Amino acid sequence: MVVGVAAALAAGAWVYLLLFHGGFWRTTERLPPHGTLSSWPRVVAVVPARNEADMLPLTLPTLLGQDYPGELSVVVVDDCSDDGTGTTAAKLGAESGRDLRVIGGSPRPDGWAGKVWAMRQGLDNAPASDYVLFTDADIACAPRTLKDLVAAAEAGDRDLVSQMALLRADSGWERLLVPAFVYFFAQLYPFRRVNSPRWRTGAAAGGCMLVRRGALDRAGGIDQIANALIDDVALGQLLKRQLLKRQPLQRQPLQRQRPGVWLGLTTQVSSVRPYDTLDSLWRMVARSAYTQLRCSPLLLTGTVIGLAFTYLLPPVALIAGLAAGNALATAAGAAGWLIMAATEMPMLRLYRLQPARAFLLPAVAALYTAMTIDSARRHYSGRGGEWKGRTAAGPRARA
Repeated sequence: MVVGVAAALAAGAWVYLLLFHGGFWRTTERLPPHGTLSSWPRVVAVVPARNEADMLPLTLPTLLGQDYPGELSVVVVDDCSDDGTGTTAAKLGAESGRDLRVIGGSPRPDGWAGKVWAMRQGLDNAPASDYVLFTDADIACAPRTLKDLVAAAEAGDRDLVSQMALLRADSGWERLLVPAFVYFFAQLYPFRRVNSPRWRTGAAAGGCMLVRRGALDRAGGIDQIANALIDDVALGQLLKRQLLKRQPLQRQPLQRQRPGVWLGLTTQVSSVRPYDTLDSLWRMVARSAYTQLRCSPLLLTGTVIGLAFTYLLPPVALIAGLAAGNALATAAGAAGWLIMAATEMPMLRLYRLQPARAFLLPAVAALYTAMTIDSARRHYSGRGGEWKGRTAAGPRARA
């Protein structure tokens, strides 16, 4: 009876998530429609790159080759690499004929996260522009990507337009874990709420963030997120807070409020970085999972309990109910598992994977729970945020 009641509560939680949690499971948040501009703003793209000599030949030409009618400059920040990243970037820039500057990054000062410090150096050495496109060295873009981003920002008077890159899902472990990674991100930051001026939720996707430069300056600049390990979410939250200061939710009707921040999905921006093994995916998640929880043992405990309750209890209750002949546990467990699986199916379709894989979500959630616990272990052992031979800015690094 206890298992049955608990399973019924878990199923109820899934009904709530399905109906009332910002439609997090939908994949319909795509770039808003827009028209053609009469004049195109100046854009500078900033690409932090640390030991990316292998990635840049696959990605940088797609940025340099953008079909953009306006002025586009590219700044690559060689973030203390030791593999010839700067030389590779300069060669690709010379071959393209596009305005590309390669900046040799300086060592990270205390209190700064490595990538954010590289972003700051890129901005400091960038020409004047109306927009800044922050992107990553492993991101490849379709030719019209920048044109569509700028048109959407101008048409909607938006300070930030960000697209979640389609991550690589070729290996077995990638196909199992990558769609769920995006699914869990959307559950934490429902895109509809990010895009609505009625909600305080702010977020962005670091691989593709077009930012209105004036809005960033008004918000205090990159310095405001200096020690942010999860820089994209921090930047989205910074700009959303700035927007809400200028138009408090309770003082203006919805139709008169600027959306300000927009985040959506796309198949035109993709990450080419491989995560062929469980170990590589594990390290990618564990580097920032505990930071996402503000390095709080209390939040970690609540998260582990919450994941076990919502993701693991339904299949356990179904199996236990069938074994014990408990109708309540069987029905509630089956209902919870079915609703859970249904919410991941749109994401699996986006990644062109079989929808039936959604029934593996409890096992995937168990793996992510273990990664989150390991992230806390790494944090307390002094290895928090470790990536490419460098750790985070320190114990104060935040999301």
